[in-house]
Amino acid sequence: MAKQGKKITKKKAKKKHISKKVSVKRSRAGLGLFIEEDVHKGEFIIEYTGEIISTEESDRRGGKYLFELSSKRRVDGKSRKNLARYINHSCRPNCDTEVKGSRIFVMARRKILSGEELSYDYGKEYVDEHIKPFGCKCLRCLGR
Repeated sequence: MAKQGKKITKKKAKKKHISKKVSVKRSRAGLGLFIEEDVHKGEFIIEYTGEIISTEESDRRGGKYLFELSSKRRVDGKSRKNLARYINHSCRPNCDTEVKGSRIFVMARRKILSGEELSYDYGKEYVDEHIKPFGCKCLRCLGR
């Protein structure tokens, strides 16, 4: 008689995301987030974190650290523990964001060298409402 084995089920492997070494420093736009080690294209850098709230609540609160997850949910990243909140907008960014469920991952769009400021495109709506009235301060717009 054959021995009955245990049924083996595959657990969905959760990928560990370990943030790269970063620091908050002065930048053209106020404070910015700078990478302290070289990062390769496609690598995870940091997660944008905060309280998940409804769009109605985000409209009530307002603020500039709101990141849209869907048409009904946003992340309020105003906490200073959320270092990703210091990543500034750029019209020629070196990072992209990936939304997976209720998590927001900041990934390298290209190779980024130690000492570079991190940036991603905030999107047309945010740029039109919050950046254009004061002028974009990214390297591309400043002609550098």
